[in-house]
Amino acid sequence: MQLLLDTNTYTELARGNAAALSKIRRATQVFMTFITLGELRAGFAAGSKAQQNEKILQKFLASPRVKVIFADNETTHYYAKIYAQLRKSGTPIPSNDLWIAALSMQHGVPLYTLDSHFAKVEAIDLLE
Repeated sequence: MQLLLDTNTYTELARGNAAALSKIRRATQVFMTFITLGELRAGFAAGSKAQQNEKILQKFLASPRVKVIFADNETTHYYAKIYAQLRKSGTPIPSNDLWIAALSMQHGVPLYTLDSHFAKVEAIDLLE
């Protein structure tokens, strides 16, 4: 099983949440977007444990099962498709989450998230 971690599910993993730990342990490959990394590091910078949190993140990223994925020209087409679908249905989601959804769709990897608004995106699979 492969999965794409959202920011909130990584946070739950780092906190030791049993459900998050179980899902991630079962995954053969764990993807994380550059956007999730940016959101995490922004949170670290605003908090009081930035160095400790960064060290934990670096250890996680060093796993051979973890791969960071980046947007490219192809991703923009998925972004546009999702944007149009959400606009037509009148159910927008935050821009960063549009990019995460586009990368999930592009790479065909189910998204593991706690954000219910991703259910509005018709073209992605959500990991439950």
